[in-house]
Amino acid sequence: MGTPPALCSRVLQVVSISLNKDVDEMVPHGCCCLPEGLTLHRDQQLQQRAGKSGDGNAYSHSELRSIEQCLLATRVGSISELSDIVSRAMHYLQPLYMKNPNNGTPIHQKSGVIHWAPEAIYTLCYFMHCPQMEWENPNVEPSKVTLQTERPFLVLPPLMEWVRVAAVHTEHRRSFSVDSDDVRQAARLLLPGVDCEPRQLRTDDCFCASRKLDAASTEAKFLQDLGFRMLSCGRTDLVKQAVNLLGPDGINSMSEQGMTPLMYACVRGDEAMVQMLLDAGADINSEVPNSVHKHPSVFPETRQATPLTFAVLHGHVPVVQLLLDAKASVEGSLQDGMENYTETPLQLAAAAGNFELVSLLLERGADPIVGTMYRNGISTAPQGDLNSYSLAAAHGHRNVFRKLLSHTEKGKGDVLSLEEILAEGSELEAKSPSHIDLIRTGKAKLKALKEAMYHSSEHGHVDITIDIRSLGVPWTLHTWMESLRTCFHQQRRPLIQGLLKEFSCIEEEEYTEELITHGLPLMFQILRASKNEVISQQLSAIFTQCYGPYPIPKLAEIKRKQTSRL
Repeated sequence: MGTPPALCSRVLQVVSISLNKDVDEMVPHGCCCLPEGLTLHRDQQLQQRAGKSGDGNAYSHSELRSIEQCLLATRVGSISELSDIVSRAMHYLQPLYMKNPNNGTPIHQKSGVIHWAPEAIYTLCYFMHCPQMEWENPNVEPSKVTLQTERPFLVLPPLMEWVRVAAVHTEHRRSFSVDSDDVRQAARLLLPGVDCEPRQLRTDDCFCASRKLDAASTEAKFLQDLGFRMLSCGRTDLVKQAVNLLGPDGINSMSEQGMTPLMYACVRGDEAMVQMLLDAGADINSEVPNSVHKHPSVFPETRQATPLTFAVLHGHVPVVQLLLDAKASVEGSLQDGMENYTETPLQLAAAAGNFELVSLLLERGADPIVGTMYRNGISTAPQGDLNSYSLAAAHGHRNVFRKLLSHTEKGKGDVLSLEEILAEGSELEAKSPSHIDLIRTGKAKLKALKEAMYHSSEHGHVDITIDIRSLGVPWTLHTWMESLRTCFHQQRRPLIQGLLKEFSCIEEEEYTEELITHGLPLMFQILRASKNEVISQQLSAIFTQCYGPYPIPKLAEIKRKQTSRL
């Protein structure tokens, strides 16, 4: 679970790689040209050679050439010129998308086309504006004082790349309108040394909605947008007036992102506004809907998130305390007996390493064993369902992990140790129902700890792995090897000795091909690099155990050929 800006940064790094590849294709032998899939006049030439008529495109060959040259522009002289070029570019890309939806053109995959908000045009003009081009107009007097007329960028991206990258950001947040932040994020990827702050989770401007609705619907949309903005300004005395503008659902109205005013207040950490909205009757356990028909900009990873989820996600401890005191569900949208398809607040707090929030949620009854499933019923992780133990272990939050371990379920005075759980075997039929439930709960915790042990070893947090092993959780060959590899790279000799001593605790069923292909080469590497006698003896014992009781065959003596001397 995360906000769109958090995930957007990871997704767009991949996008930037592909864009860099496209830029290389666009500049062969120093001559700037469009990629193969973004030229219409070539399609027309192929149709003419095949004897086919056009598809009603109003552009002539010269007009298409002119538009393509505009898309390759790296500088503009005025805001009006840029606005005209961007408008023509978006209109030009529509038939390309109709012919080939996979050619990378920035056209929205939903019903409708992306529009550029005026603020986005102004921001793009800031990066592409060239004063010299404006001074070519004889009616404009040049500036008397000029400092640096050109920005120090060796390679300026063409307009086509600005449009593509900004549109990708817009697509990522499920919007129909490119805003100024999308352009700034594009500048962060396209211009060296340029950076900007992460995008904040807020209500989207309804500018684009006004283009596809009738007058009455547009008016209602703008009024609702005004209501959300009034509640976002932090003025608690405007709650009543803002609620009247939100529409028939009142205080529980949802934006196109599927979020209520209470959710936005929790994102901002506005404790006073949260209290006012709760007093006004806001639903404390409202969820972001799954459907995108009524709320087209719902981000997939925020589905089923509650106000408490957003407060925990942004680390607002006072707001979390306030919501829990107001009887918010400590498990978020999770219901008893139902599978969990979104992260619980405790999972988010554990992944972030927020010890204070983890302690607070545990006190209120949050379950650290609960994991997350995909919506098709398949686990999100190869080794389990990423419960709170696993998330804390994978991110290396040792203090949070120990806090989760120290938590005991309320109402259960008898807690089985892991040794007792492992010794139970299949004797559940002879036990009482309450004892059987206790054993099942203990086995679920054992499974969760095994998963946490896997993730901690995979991410190199060997201290957490050793903590889990000290509880009696058995080794697997993979976790033991990864822990040994980490200790060897970190040159932690005492831990290496302890791990080599633990090799005999690994069950023989775990001896797989991985031991031969990865385990033995690793141990021989340690033997070659180590000057410690204890480690050498331990490795020799392991090699002997792996070889078995069979006699060692005689090695043929290698005779060196005597070279004759002159």
